[in-house]
This record gives sequence, structure tokens and C-alpha cells, in this order.
Amino acid sequence: MVTVEDVRALARTLPRSSEHLIRDRVKFRVGSIVYVAFSRDETTMGFGYPKEERDALVATEPHLFFLPGPSDLRFNWVCCRLTPLPHDRMTDLVTEAWRMVVPKFLARQRLGC
Repeated sequence: MVTVEDVRALARTLPRSSEHLIRDRVKFRVGSIVYVAFSRDETTMGFGYPKEERDALVATEPHLFFLPGPSDLRFNWVCCRLTPLPHDRMTDLVTEAWRMVVPKFLARQRLGC
């Protein structure tokens, strides 16, 4: 099972990333933009994801992914359950969420793309 510690270890390696505790929720952000946030009980994780692709993601793996609450549907955001989330998949999702919020040159430096 993926934990906050696993995400924290990855986020510490991502340039400009910082961790914050906001209303008893662990969040990771670049500047003021949150790219990963955990539920208070740390069983689910929300992360940046392109709006136009999230319905397909949720439809293909509904046991793992779900849409955020109605007030957050306006954002590039989707959520997942941590219990069935493989560690390598978490790495991809968190890295891509981070890539969405950093300058392109920084993503190229870090990811080589």
C-alpha cells in the first residue's frame, strides 16, 4: 500500500516542491499550486490530472480512481484510493502532477522530455 511517506520521499526529490499541512491534510505544492493532497485519514490522494482525460481514467479503473467532489471538478484534479495503488503507478501519477505545475524547462531538466 502506498503511504504519505512514500509520496513524501518522492516529492522531496522534485525541484520546487514543498510539503504543507493545511486543515489537517498533507498537501504538496509548487509555489501556491497544489499538485497532490491527501484525505485527512490518508486513505485517498487527489492529484493534478488533465480534465479532458480524467473521465476515461475513472471509467477504465473505477476500483482505483474517482472524480473529486463537485466543487473541485473545475480543476485539473482526480482522486485515487491508496490501498490498491501500486508504488510504480504512484510514482508516475505524482511526477506527472508535478510536471503540470512547474515551468517546462524544469520538467525537461528533471524528466529529460
